[in-house]
Amino acid sequence: MAGGVIATGSGGEQDFPAKLTLQVFICTAIAAFGGLMFGYDIGISGGVTGMDDFLLKFFPNVYVKKNHAHENNYCKFDDEYLQLFTSSLYLAAIVASGGASLMCKKYGRKPTMQAASIFFFIGAILNVSAMNLPMLILGRLFLGAGVGCGNQAVPLFITEISPPKFRGGLNICFQLLITVGILVANCVNYFTSNIKNYGWRISLGGAAVPAVILLVGSFAIVETPTSLIERGKKEKGLKTLKRIRGVDDVQKEFEEMVRATEVANQIKHPFRELMKKPSIPPMICGTVIHVFQQFTGINVVMFYAPVLFQTMGFGSSASLLSAVITGTVNSLSTVIAIFTVDKAGRKKLLVFGALICMVAQCTIGVILKKYLTETSKVPNSIAKVVVLLICVYVNGFAWSWGPLGWLISSEVFPLETRTSGYFFAVATNMLCTFIIAQAFLSMLCHMRAYIYFFFAAWLIVMSIFVMAMLPETKGVPLDEMVEKVWKKHWFWKSFFKSSDIERPKAMVQLEHQEKPNH
Repeated sequence: MAGGVIATGSGGEQDFPAKLTLQVFICTAIAAFGGLMFGYDIGISGGVTGMDDFLLKFFPNVYVKKNHAHENNYCKFDDEYLQLFTSSLYLAAIVASGGASLMCKKYGRKPTMQAASIFFFIGAILNVSAMNLPMLILGRLFLGAGVGCGNQAVPLFITEISPPKFRGGLNICFQLLITVGILVANCVNYFTSNIKNYGWRISLGGAAVPAVILLVGSFAIVETPTSLIERGKKEKGLKTLKRIRGVDDVQKEFEEMVRATEVANQIKHPFRELMKKPSIPPMICGTVIHVFQQFTGINVVMFYAPVLFQTMGFGSSASLLSAVITGTVNSLSTVIAIFTVDKAGRKKLLVFGALICMVAQCTIGVILKKYLTETSKVPNSIAKVVVLLICVYVNGFAWSWGPLGWLISSEVFPLETRTSGYFFAVATNMLCTFIIAQAFLSMLCHMRAYIYFFFAAWLIVMSIFVMAMLPETKGVPLDEMVEKVWKKHWFWKSFFKSSDIERPKAMVQLEHQEKPNH
């Protein structure tokens, strides 16, 4: 279904003229600050949990274990409340993404992004001024509401304003800003870790900066034409479409959008529509891709990088510096995806990325199994090799599973189930992130080096799934996904009836009504 349909070099039979305009670039850059908010939080939470002043104030038991000379290396940070500090955000994000899904449909993508920035700003203020653990967790819940709204609205927004042949690269700007946010957070943590008593407050308060930028910048961006038409603002939708395409000849594309939105508006219960047989293929692929994204183990590295490095024997400052190095690799490697995803395609990048991550994980597991016992430290030269391997792992993830999870789930759903389907994708991501964040430190304590083999096994499973079950969506206009992707897949095509692929009656009626006009 339509959501910015134009010609592509590799898919789509309709030739809708369009340019990659400055307006689209500006809108993408501003919206992507929603990713910067998310990334900053991922990076900052792992850093402050390694700061002694922060631990002494909120988690004194962890502070004692961390500084105990004979404490088990793998269990230094095993504390359910410390894990709750990280994971509580994602519980709030699950709930918020549900509300954001409804808000996106009723009020538009732009107001939802504005709500995200406000929630995130409130959370940052609560965290920077936190006097006790309940206040700290409350701030995390507000941050989670901001993440849920932002992750629901931003990728949809970018997908709907982008020309198909540039859609992949532009959408990956969201993931790029996530990686930049992680890098910025790691740098902030490195410099504030030596500020006595309130360095952690500076780190947590910094989250307010990207929230303010997104809020102020959101007033300068346009709403997507699809959202405007969907809410009955056709004239404004047409005007906006001309503006973002940079050409006046947009009538054919506009008519496709109108027809698709009229069909979508006939669906009174989009969540119920998701349960119908033709909705199952995009539903499975759009959500499973997020399960796999989290079970690559990436958030183990991003959340707890300083903790992992301290486990290996690095000092506090050295561990934060190592996190900065991996964050830099993460950001630079994401740029690769921007320039390759619309040429190489989604599937190739996912499979090759998984293989690189798997080799790195297995090698790290072997090294730590050999050199890191419960009480010993990894030799300095070996520890540096582990940091290098983590950089290899992050590199493989950054141009594959990191950006493509968000991209694929934002483009596979038809318009009538797009916001509701994408909600399930975002909620799945947040739920799996919560599980990993809440369980990892305990898993590290009990599984030790074998935890790396655990994630490596998942990488094998997801590679097989991608090769066999995930269709290629490169260059396919959003409104042609069913015809060009799902109905031609060796397995998923069985979910569609050859007669009319079980399309809503409204679509059939509209097509019959419009035939005389063509």
